[in-house]
Amino acid sequence: MAQPTVGILHPGSMGAAVAACAATNGGSVLWCEAGRGPATVARAERFGLTGVATLRELLDRSDVVISLCPPAAAEDLALEVAEHGFAGVYLEANAISPEKAFRTAGLFGPATTVVDGAVIGSPPVRGKTPTLYLSGPAAATAELEQLFAGTAVRTKALGDEVGQASALKLAYTAYQKASRVLVALATGLAREHGVDEELLDVASRRASSYLAEPEYIAKTAARAWRWGPELEEAADTLAAAGLPAEMLHAAATTLARWNEAKDSELTVADALDQLAQP
Repeated sequence: MAQPTVGILHPGSMGAAVAACAATNGGSVLWCEAGRGPATVARAERFGLTGVATLRELLDRSDVVISLCPPAAAEDLALEVAEHGFAGVYLEANAISPEKAFRTAGLFGPATTVVDGAVIGSPPVRGKTPTLYLSGPAAATAELEQLFAGTAVRTKALGDEVGQASALKLAYTAYQKASRVLVALATGLAREHGVDEELLDVASRRASSYLAEPEYIAKTAARAWRWGPELEEAADTLAAAGLPAEMLHAAATTLARWNEAKDSELTVADALDQLAQP
């Protein structure tokens, strides 16, 4: 497909930046302005996205639609797109379970090709280069690889089964995000007993330990509102594989104590104080 038009659903910090990279090899990148707040409008303008008035207009004009939204909204959003009769490539790039990705693919008719996607890494700005993992029909994954060729978004095809990319994302999420929750708990416990500096000293002797990065606790608190749902999805995936899921459910419950800190700039001490309050 030459110069495909791309539609991005609900352009957050990751979605807007990824969509902007798609414009390198595509045509215009559209987003739907209906119901979105001023922060989203400003973000879309910053990344050079083209606003349209309705979802129907976005879907009618787009060859490729990218869905990057909070996990809890992924299925409802896909159903809304399917009901519009979208004909093209639908990239389901949310942090959802493989079962949910497969179920989402089943919502669409034959005119739509669903590709399972997973973005691992930070948004592609200021030199960051995340990887977009893809699984699904080979022709569609190849089309998406071409769309992002030469951009800050690297791509890698995993296979032809919807659910593989989601499984990789949640396997990584299970470690990457849960480990940061453990850092906060360990540091909070040590601080309660006056040995937090000693804990940091112990951790600093070990290579690549998140315990040596206590400043990340405040970042974790600010992102807890979206990390919690991701860990619940990962827990469901563990359970489906016959593995214990309690730790990830518990980590999501822990993150819920920081829901009021959404996108805030807390100090480490403030984050730990919030964590200690029921």
